[in-house]
Amino acid sequence: MAHDASHYLVTPRVVVTARDAGEVAAVLRQAQTDGRRVTFRSGGTSLSGQALSDDVLLDVRQNFRGVTVLDEGRRVRCEPGATIRTVNAHLARHGRRLGPDPASEIACTVGGVVANNSSGMSCGTERNTYRTLDSLVLVLPSGTVVDTGLPDADERLRRDEPELWHGLAALRDRVRGNDQSMATIAQQYAMKNTMGYGLNSFVDHDQPVHILEHLVIGSEGTLGFVAQATFNTVPVQPFAATALLVVDELGIATDALSAMVNGGATALELMDAASLRVVQQYKEASPELAALHVDRHAGLLVEATSDSAEELAARMANLNDVMAALPIPAPPRFTDVARERADLWYLRKGLYTTVAGARPAGTTNLLEDVAVPVDSLTATIDDLAGLFGQHGYDDAVIFGHAKDGNIHFMINPTLSDPRQLDTYAEFTEQMVTAVLARKGTLKAEHGTGRIMAPYVRRQFGDELYDVMCQVKKLADPAGMLNPGTLLEDDPTAHLKNLKTMAPVDDFVDRCVECGYCEPTCPSKDLTTTPRRRIALLREIQVRSDAEADELRRAYDYEAVDTCAVDSLCSKACPVLIDTGVFMKKFRAERHGERAMKASVKVAEQWGPITTGLRAGMKVADVLPTAALAAATTIGRTVISKDLLPAVGSDLPHSGMARPEPTSVPEARGVLFASCLGEIFGPSESGCGRGATDAVTQICAAAGVGLDIPDLDGLCCGTVWVSKGFTEGSRAMAERTFDILWPATREGRLPVVCDAASCSHGLEGLAKHLPEAKAELWKSVTVEDAVTFVVRECVPALDLEPRGSVVLHPTCSMIHLGCVEDAVACAKAAFADVVLPVEAGCCGFAGDRGMLHPELTASATVAEAREVASVVGERAAAGRPVEAFASANRTCEMGMSRATGQEYRHVLELLAERLAPRH
Repeated sequence: MAHDASHYLVTPRVVVTARDAGEVAAVLRQAQTDGRRVTFRSGGTSLSGQALSDDVLLDVRQNFRGVTVLDEGRRVRCEPGATIRTVNAHLARHGRRLGPDPASEIACTVGGVVANNSSGMSCGTERNTYRTLDSLVLVLPSGTVVDTGLPDADERLRRDEPELWHGLAALRDRVRGNDQSMATIAQQYAMKNTMGYGLNSFVDHDQPVHILEHLVIGSEGTLGFVAQATFNTVPVQPFAATALLVVDELGIATDALSAMVNGGATALELMDAASLRVVQQYKEASPELAALHVDRHAGLLVEATSDSAEELAARMANLNDVMAALPIPAPPRFTDVARERADLWYLRKGLYTTVAGARPAGTTNLLEDVAVPVDSLTATIDDLAGLFGQHGYDDAVIFGHAKDGNIHFMINPTLSDPRQLDTYAEFTEQMVTAVLARKGTLKAEHGTGRIMAPYVRRQFGDELYDVMCQVKKLADPAGMLNPGTLLEDDPTAHLKNLKTMAPVDDFVDRCVECGYCEPTCPSKDLTTTPRRRIALLREIQVRSDAEADELRRAYDYEAVDTCAVDSLCSKACPVLIDTGVFMKKFRAERHGERAMKASVKVAEQWGPITTGLRAGMKVADVLPTAALAAATTIGRTVISKDLLPAVGSDLPHSGMARPEPTSVPEARGVLFASCLGEIFGPSESGCGRGATDAVTQICAAAGVGLDIPDLDGLCCGTVWVSKGFTEGSRAMAERTFDILWPATREGRLPVVCDAASCSHGLEGLAKHLPEAKAELWKSVTVEDAVTFVVRECVPALDLEPRGSVVLHPTCSMIHLGCVEDAVACAKAAFADVVLPVEAGCCGFAGDRGMLHPELTASATVAEAREVASVVGERAAAGRPVEAFASANRTCEMGMSRATGQEYRHVLELLAERLAPRH
């Protein structure tokens, strides 16, 4: 918990995970009494060191994720732990979104957005947090709760906190009575500006309660705790077009910025020559960009958005006229094709991934941001480029939000090297001088933090700096909240408590600890997350022998055993680390030679073993639940909780043998019936024989032929891979290949699997095959059954959608890209399909949910709560939910356990609605 995305490291004495705002207030009151220091921690994506504490770190993310949509989406009330992506997902059904659009929206939280006055790619200063906030519920260090949305909020503040109220009123008058202060505020806040406290609050608002409300925005947790924030939302503009403009010199692009903004550009993302040299290597780069000899060139990603196709066309015409007037050979072409637009945006967003991921082991990725008046942008970039060359930062890149004069730059120093630290200190001083000489701000959107706190006085001057100090004293007289952040008189404070990135393993050394992976992690509220798993390994490298041994012992359960190895973290990671794969490596290292050989034997005898497991399940069907649970509990204590599953009343009945081999002349696919269906039977509430039976019924009704090879003893291999039995997985992969390769007619037919996790396992079979077979397998198409059925069968069926269904998308479905296909299958049978916003990996992970049921219990809390809400809402409206669906048997078991509802394969539900077309 000490680690965040910044290059600072301070270890807390204690971490408190608060359950509600009342507990936060109690902690603050106790800290006041005991003279303790408190820092609030939410997402931890902060780049400037705002979320660190050497005393009490108060986790306000885990139990503060509530989102309530108000006024049909025109407003939204959020708790501080909700991520921006989650809030926008709740708003999407209303065609609305939050104004702030930070690039870290996958992980950054509402608390962080308020604390840093976040903005982003296109919101500028008009739609940032400061401008779109409606009201706050604020807990002051004294424990007083302030709800700024109440009609009498100002009078309540005057009554409950008279010294604070009168102090803010006096500072308001002081600021307004000083012409120099008013001029400085007008100039500074014409730009994006997150340096120090938002002094424009004293100009924009009259009542002390609303001055306080807006001072809290950007205060980085130094004035109080934001328990709730209500925002005015903005409409989603559904029509968009994007183009990449490449010019010979940076000044050509910056000179055109004003005309492009006037022409309707909503985003203007700048890339300097160094950035272009990086992105021209991407496969997404156009042939012209890839072939360009980059000298002093610059790129400008131009995007226009609109509410209608006609308005978008007009904006594109305006922008085309602007670009046609530039001294370039041929203006770029706008595209409104989603895939092409995504490729263009990847050129811009992929910069961070490439530069941060390619940095040498042990170096620190430093991403900074500044803003200057737009007419000073070219000169400022030239200044920075000169400083990079002077200090040896040859791999530095500059990019950013050009229409706001807001640029980011990235350098990779080795902060553990005293000489490089001296160089960095000198560079920082010269950078500060250069930016302030251009009337700029040292922080545009990342927040002041520890890194720029010593420079606030230099940017604002003594008078306004003193006003900021008075604000802090009024709200937090004891100085207990987040000391060392935002205001700091020690001129060298930004060079202390620096985090060094100890090399651990080539697989994870490029981790920048940004935390993007954490919201997707099933174990995030139980044990650790991908970021914490890597941070712990770095701590082990630098701790004493005794401390390292203690960490290693705890690591087995906290990191390895409770990892679902679902690899969704790799989807979120900006530097593409798959921590799930990394944890499998740890599991493999546990196994001795005897265990590895045994795993091969299990693979060779998988047919008889699955028959035995099925027989065991039949025995379990007739045993009393209490006796079965007691026996497995004792066994887990004696043997291992990571080998013997915990069994309870929700154990399904035994499965059915796989279908007999068949071959048809006009087959369109090869069915691979998962052994999951052989072990675990379908839901007792259904009338079919499970997913395999459903696939064959649907295909028969649609007149689609399937070949079924001899599947006895075959498996996708996931069970061996997830447990780290590398030799067993290789043995099973070869057996499966030897049957499926000829069955697919050497790659001419797709393999169709009826369980998403097994489809994903088969898709990755090449990783476990010898080179020659791996190359052949790469020519085989593996499809989940939902994808095959949507394409080949649904158009040929006469279906009448009716009723409603809740669909759980599994992690394997996300990896396969078949969530929309599962939705399409559900829509073929049901008129109302609900895909929960809070859906995530259920943590069942094959048998992990039986080995560690606490993992599934923790992973499914949010989704189960949402499902219960949907069920209640639909029932109250007279439209009860009829069914609950997924596409993987063990995930269905996990979600049934979590929600108390019976989940079934979506194709089972579809099969029950069959009516062949005449």
